[in-house]
Amino acid sequence: MSQAVDEIKIGGIGASRKRVEDNRFIRGKGNYTDDIVLPGMLHMEILRSPLAHARIKSIDASKAWDIPGVHLVLTGEMMATRNLAWMPTLSYDTQAVLATDKVRFQGQEVACVIADDPYIAKDACEAIVVDYEPLPVIVNPSQAVAEGAPVIRDDKENQPDNVIYDWEVGDRDGTDRAFASADLVSKLELHYPRSHPSPIECCGSIADFNRATSKLTVYMTTQAPHIIRAAVAMVAELPEHMIRIISPDIGGGFGNKVPVYPGYVCSILASILLERPVKWIEDKSGNLISTGFARDVYLKGEMALRRDGKILAVRMHTDADHGAFFSDAQPSKFKIGLMHSAFAAYDIPVAHLTAQGTYSNKAPGGVAYRCSFRVTEAMFFQERMMQAAADDLGMDQAAFRRMNFVPDEAFPHRTPFGFLTDSGQYAKCLDVGLKAIDYQNFRQQQADARSRGRLLGLGISTMTEPLGAGNSREYDILGIKMFDSAELKVHMTGKAIVRTGARTQGQGHETTWAQIVAHELGIPAEDVVVEEGDTDTAPFGMGTYASRSTPVAGAAVAMVSRKIRAKARKLAAHLLEVSEEDIEWELGRFYIRSAPDRGVTIQECAIAAYANMPDGMEPGLDATAYYDPPNLTWPFAVYIVTVEVDPETGVWDVLNMVAVDDCGVRINPMIVEGQIMGGLTEAYAMSNMQFITFDADGNCVGANYMDYLLPTAWETPGFELHSEVVTPCPHHPIGAKGIGECAAVGGPAAFVNAVIDAINGTGVRNIDMPLLPDRVWEAITYRRDVSGAPPVRSDD
Repeated sequence: MSQAVDEIKIGGIGASRKRVEDNRFIRGKGNYTDDIVLPGMLHMEILRSPLAHARIKSIDASKAWDIPGVHLVLTGEMMATRNLAWMPTLSYDTQAVLATDKVRFQGQEVACVIADDPYIAKDACEAIVVDYEPLPVIVNPSQAVAEGAPVIRDDKENQPDNVIYDWEVGDRDGTDRAFASADLVSKLELHYPRSHPSPIECCGSIADFNRATSKLTVYMTTQAPHIIRAAVAMVAELPEHMIRIISPDIGGGFGNKVPVYPGYVCSILASILLERPVKWIEDKSGNLISTGFARDVYLKGEMALRRDGKILAVRMHTDADHGAFFSDAQPSKFKIGLMHSAFAAYDIPVAHLTAQGTYSNKAPGGVAYRCSFRVTEAMFFQERMMQAAADDLGMDQAAFRRMNFVPDEAFPHRTPFGFLTDSGQYAKCLDVGLKAIDYQNFRQQQADARSRGRLLGLGISTMTEPLGAGNSREYDILGIKMFDSAELKVHMTGKAIVRTGARTQGQGHETTWAQIVAHELGIPAEDVVVEEGDTDTAPFGMGTYASRSTPVAGAAVAMVSRKIRAKARKLAAHLLEVSEEDIEWELGRFYIRSAPDRGVTIQECAIAAYANMPDGMEPGLDATAYYDPPNLTWPFAVYIVTVEVDPETGVWDVLNMVAVDDCGVRINPMIVEGQIMGGLTEAYAMSNMQFITFDADGNCVGANYMDYLLPTAWETPGFELHSEVVTPCPHHPIGAKGIGECAAVGGPAAFVNAVIDAINGTGVRNIDMPLLPDRVWEAITYRRDVSGAPPVRSDD
């Protein structure tokens, strides 16, 4: 006799279960890379270039060698003797590990010192004398392609200029025909500025090479341990099975901890040469000035319109500033990431996108900072263009969007750039948001306030983000297909352990993966332990970034649980002495179809797998699943913001912010809400205060937290979240679509659109982010657009 279990009570899908990982974090018991101390461990510090572009005439490290406690000084010349001066990037480019011929951005790694402690190492770095010959500097794409521009990557053969790629997608001829027949063409130019993920924990590693076993163990702050292992095997020319990458607790990633950084490579070589563990922990200045940036894309957008508001076509050109090395972590075939996901929520017949990528004298950019490979830029450009077009038509912002949405009955829908979206209720999400913001009433308040000299504004932003990249037919990184994996082992007592190829850094995998197992098998979530981040124990996976967790790794957890259930069904038939065809399943138990009161629990099946299996069955109850997603998932959201702008100072305050997210099935509603709030906070910061740029000499302006402001609870506005729209993904095993990045992707445009709406009537079409008070004041006072593109005056 047995009974089905209650899914919510056992912590399955839909339960707002408290995050189990928080038990150690809130007690200060997390285990981060810098917490690890190994016997005989040495410390490494990096000397960085103060100049953005300069020839290295000489490096004198003799004084550094003379400092007591210094064990090794590495320079580019020494790295070159071991074929380690350059390393491959994730975009088939090369990147300097330590500069040899010249430096190409401020903060580039020039030398490093390994010493008894980090203070000695830092003092020794300051004792190294580098003789630089300054060279002309490039800080934007226009300068990069200008006649006579210095070639930044003169180290590369067949690289006569600074252009990395020219790429296009869509129907050029069809788009041209649509524009020729348009009643109105709306145009907009803008710049999505550089931003930095700025995780609380900086990058770091501890390399420990054991000469006796020839095994290299590296503890490091990586979101993708298996990809790093493959990269280390290629760079260090070590066999992959003799490399162990361990990613302990990660203090935030946001895409910043996906690339391979020179510090990792240097610490590994130092450990091999010295045969002692070598720790490198980056400081905040080093992290802000040199590690993976995001965004820095320029848009020239055009929209062909009928007078009634129907969009006939879209034409987009983007210029991407990739910095000194093309090191984007993105699918190989898409040079500008998934920029062509723009306008996927709108029923547009035809579109064409061109893109050019260029080198500049900046740190490498292009990381997927809380987005799925340039989708943040795509959605920002989309929604800024939507607002400009509605204004040009004289149409209501909400009505214009509603008119052009893909209707519910049109799914699956092929976008003008070739994506296949599978499901959504776009108009319903908009209706929920408009009701929550009290749209018509606010518009009346806005008109009344304007008559009294007050500037109120309302901004709408929608987004549908392609998540879970991606199916093996189209998606790979360095040739490795973008599947993911899960391994599930159920012990004889019915307790279980799950291992995946993903790596959590705040998403709550230790909580939600257990909930998926509970949903599929009826094992209480508290009886399931989740492990990730160790390449010696975890199955191969592509890591966690671009919201791949639930769409791909979470799907793998569901599929491996179903493999376990399939074997358990055979065990249940054996225990109940019936054929497998007579067995039915309900959560937590199998029962006989003709005698529902006779059944066995999943725990009883687990015991039988070790103690009473049928003849010919392999003992144990464990399995591994590799999930190759058949398509991307497409969550949808509507974000609506109301603001008030002070015309005297340019300061703007958020009055209300409503978020309506349809992310399919929510595994843990509480964690989902936390992800949305975190994303909205980052969206607000990008639009309002996070300012990092470059002057004409390539100096990084904003490489400190006095200028690059991170929002605290004091500055962050309140958010009103709505979850009543749920459209399950038809091809995902549990119907989930993903949520971790949506608010950061769609949110910025809502804030910017609200401010532009508030100053409507001034003739201003665009103010580049962040919308600092002086920029807003300038736009109002001089009735002109305000660009934030570099170079800027460093004394501003």
